[in-house]
Amino acid sequence: MSLEQIIDELAVTKQDQHLTFDLSEEELAVPVLNIREIIRYGKLTKMPMVPNFIEGVINLRGNVVPVINLAAKFGLKLTEADKRTCIIIMEVEIADEPVVMGIVVDKVLQVIEIPEGDIEPTPTLGANIQTNFIKGMARIDEGFIIILDISQVLSAEEIAIVSDMHKSSKTEE
Repeated sequence: MSLEQIIDELAVTKQDQHLTFDLSEEELAVPVLNIREIIRYGKLTKMPMVPNFIEGVINLRGNVVPVINLAAKFGLKLTEADKRTCIIIMEVEIADEPVVMGIVVDKVLQVIEIPEGDIEPTPTLGANIQTNFIKGMARIDEGFIIILDISQVLSAEEIAIVSDMHKSSKTEE
């Protein structure tokens, strides 16, 4: 096998890797390519006058990082943080700019490989139900895991809030 073939195979494998996690008793996944790191849930600084799903901000090596509570955003049952609660630090493209933000999850499960061919398109649920934040549905054993497109989870107005929080940390450096 040539070096180019090995590099191509590694690139495909990395694109197929997804981190799975529990959120309000549901198993979801995000592509590992967007993940910077996973940290323990800790002290968050609450921000006034932001939507309730923005749990607060954390200081990550001198940078202000907004933290989104996905359960609150999706209208799921909120669970009390415990020793397994984590914040997944992700970098996403928002309005053609990289934005670092965290998402709170109940617990991280594993990294699994999901080939593109095993990902079903998002089902159409009607005109009034938004599903643009779902990248696809991975068929696993008897069920499905929803793969999220984190860059589509927030509305344009919400993106502006998170982006402004991120930019203000950049100007303070």
